[in-house]
Amino acid sequence: MFDLFTRHPQSVDETYMEHMGVASSFGFRMIGAGIACLIHGLLPFACVKTGSATITELHGRMVHNRNRHAPTSVDGRMVSGAGD
Repeated sequence: MFDLFTRHPQSVDETYMEHMGVASSFGFRMIGAGIACLIHGLLPFACVKTGSATITELHGRMVHNRNRHAPTSVDGRMVSGAGD
């Protein structure tokens, strides 16, 4: 049962608590950007770049973290599991 809570965090080289913090920070940023997009829908002059800027920021953070945890190569080939 405990494996259900730790399998994915371990696959990205995080503890359960680290993963909860990172995932929560992404979720709250996405909620904020979603609200900004709703405001932009009503007031087209407001929050013009908030949604796209947030997506770009979060994608950059995710790719940076993925690269930080990427396995090293063996004989010029990536170790199995790269990109999980």
